[in-house]
Amino acid sequence: MQGPEADLQLLTEAALDVGPIALRFWRNDPQAWDKAGDAGPVTEADLAVNDALLARLSAARPGYGWLSEESEANPERLDAEHCFIIDPIDGTRAFIDGQEGFAHSLAVASGDRITAAVVHLPALDLTYAAHEGGPALLNGQPIAPTDADIDGAQVLTYRGVTDPAHWKGGRLPPFQRQFRSSLAWRLCLAAEGRFDAALSLRAAWEWDIAAGSLIAERAGATVSDRRGGRMRFNSPRALLDGMVVAGPRLHGQLIAALA
Repeated sequence: MQGPEADLQLLTEAALDVGPIALRFWRNDPQAWDKAGDAGPVTEADLAVNDALLARLSAARPGYGWLSEESEANPERLDAEHCFIIDPIDGTRAFIDGQEGFAHSLAVASGDRITAAVVHLPALDLTYAAHEGGPALLNGQPIAPTDADIDGAQVLTYRGVTDPAHWKGGRLPPFQRQFRSSLAWRLCLAAEGRFDAALSLRAAWEWDIAAGSLIAERAGATVSDRRGGRMRFNSPRALLDGMVVAGPRLHGQLIAALA
């Protein structure tokens, strides 16, 4: 019988199965090239993982739509009741550089909401998971965000966020900026309380955020777009208006401070 719990089990098994595929290429000089339209780098590992996930997941759920960073757009997904939203390797630049912080990001959307999600980092042996109605787990153990205040908070974001133009009155709040290449992992690090927040003011692809958004939400974080609105997935453009992910108190402070 299908449902969020069964979908989570499927996603977990699939993520664990493709980890060794990625690791065969990692630190082994994989072929890499830049995608058209300044869309960033891709490697032969991204495509191999994507092919394996497409075969595994589509066979298990033939009626589900498919949205992946490394697949051609398929408009039929918009009419599907459920849709896989996949980033085969999130943090491709870290992968190319031989860093450990790359992830497989797998989610199922039911309508416009995420109902099952896994973020797996094979080089670090970390598996974050959640389904609608259940807890957020890291390697089987429950996780929760911090209850930090904005003063001195450790925020995972990119350098451009510190531009005073993004903040009311041109005043950058007194948080500390940190960075990780994988956007999906940033959400999970905020969900488990290793950092206080994950923030992006740029438009973001759904496949980068889908899985981590549910994990953070089920952990107890407040998850929204940059304007405080609810994220909606499996949209025609597959783009989200940034993200703000933090414990409820800090989330409210960040939203209030943004221009």
